[in-house]
Amino acid sequence: MLIQIVSHTPIHVWAILAFLVYRGMAASRDREVELRKLCIIPVVMLVLSLQDISAKFGLDGIPLAAWIAGVALALAPVLLFGADRIAAGEQAGTVRVRGSWMPLALMMAVFFTKYAASVLLAVFPQAHQNTLAAGAVCVLFGLFNGVFLGRLARDLWTHANLQAGAAVPARPA
Repeated sequence: MLIQIVSHTPIHVWAILAFLVYRGMAASRDREVELRKLCIIPVVMLVLSLQDISAKFGLDGIPLAAWIAGVALALAPVLLFGADRIAAGEQAGTVRVRGSWMPLALMMAVFFTKYAASVLLAVFPQAHQNTLAAGAVCVLFGLFNGVFLGRLARDLWTHANLQAGAAVPARPA
């Protein structure tokens, strides 16, 4: 059955996986980037998640509530207790970002959750109406999106403090 699933996966899905692996590998190294580029992957992952939720379960009721709950559960701790991973860049408008394997792990988590949900619904079409399936998938997407958004918010907060000249960025309240 696994070979059947993989062989029926559209080729563009493998291209997306390759791109995400490439971006995740790039994020594992220290680099200097424009501040606005820090937003790209979190926004792409947010759009992919919401698009998938909308297509599979709809963006209302339990699916939306489960996604929001997942975002809230992950966002707050990452924002409040996450490590500062940026520093002032050498050029104006840039920041120095410490490399991390976390973006790769999160992108793979979003990709494989999306893939597994698609397989689940292809094998069991009635799962579209299953509250437990919808809730579980949507909470997972929310958790992953919450970590991405929390890291981004933390970076923007740190950048604002760096711009204000704070020696050690204060934790957001």
